[in-house]
Amino acid sequence: MTEATHAATSKSNMSAVRRDWRRGFLRELERFALLIAWLVIIAIFGIISPDAFLTWPNFSTIFGSQAVLVILTLGLIIPLTAGDIDLSVAQVLTLSSMVIAVLNVGHGWPIGWAIAVALAAGLLTGMLNAFFTLYFRIHSLIVTLGTGTFLHGITLWISNSRTIGGIDWSLVNGVILTRFLGIPLAFYYALALALLLLYVFEFTSLGRKALFVGRGRDVARLSGIPVTRMRLICFLASGVFAAIAGVLYAGTSGSADPNSGTQLMLPAFAAAYLGATSISPGRFNPMGSVIAVYLLVTGITGLSILGIDTFVQDLFYGGALVIAVALSQLVRGREESLT
Repeated sequence: MTEATHAATSKSNMSAVRRDWRRGFLRELERFALLIAWLVIIAIFGIISPDAFLTWPNFSTIFGSQAVLVILTLGLIIPLTAGDIDLSVAQVLTLSSMVIAVLNVGHGWPIGWAIAVALAAGLLTGMLNAFFTLYFRIHSLIVTLGTGTFLHGITLWISNSRTIGGIDWSLVNGVILTRFLGIPLAFYYALALALLLLYVFEFTSLGRKALFVGRGRDVARLSGIPVTRMRLICFLASGVFAAIAGVLYAGTSGSADPNSGTQLMLPAFAAAYLGATSISPGRFNPMGSVIAVYLLVTGITGLSILGIDTFVQDLFYGGALVIAVALSQLVRGREESLT
């Protein structure tokens, strides 16, 4: 090999190394872009209003108050991973919280039994969604929209369309009043469920199968994956997670509101799709969803501290949902083209 050839080869290798390094750097930057954006938002509001924003009580409130939304979003991304949409999660949350209130306050049931019935209601809803979607082959969007509306009617019926307060104080104490490092236990419950779901998605065959089903059901079926069973499991898990969110909601306020679920649906979808652009870009993932929830609520909290009217919440969540869906589709399309 001549000296000129050797130099050309070395130069080519160096160029390849630079390209690989640049590609790897951009990939990592994309993975953590949402986290970086969250830190930037904190820095901006911290500079503008440090006395009100950069306080531990403010961040403690942010972390503790959004645990219900985090768990609801986690429940939402489970069927989304398998290619289904569950529009009933918010109404499952509302119904489960109302079941606790009716049984515990209205009928004197012990709080433990009331919670068990609420969780069973979530599981039953998941079974109904799966039955109509899988057996009758109706699109999950239509089924869960109808189921959610039906559940809302049941909630109004059993509550007489009124808010019920006075839920057993032990639930309130175990959810919001007891704190660790100044943060309510509700935050740690949500974090534990996020880590559990992360483990299932990343390190178990169940999570991998759900991902394959969501990417292509026909291919997954030909590969020997039980597609129907996987979708059933995802619907059941979604219902249980939404019911757990309802339990925490009842414990957060000590009451149940028959219309509370409506306001949580849009934020959950916004966080789910925004989270799909981070950590594992192109995939619905638990940690990305958690970061997305707190990024959105941090922005809303900062704007509220600055005196912006409450309509900013709808603007923030609505705009975030549209942008997040567009970005997640772009990221997913690019990831699929590279595979």
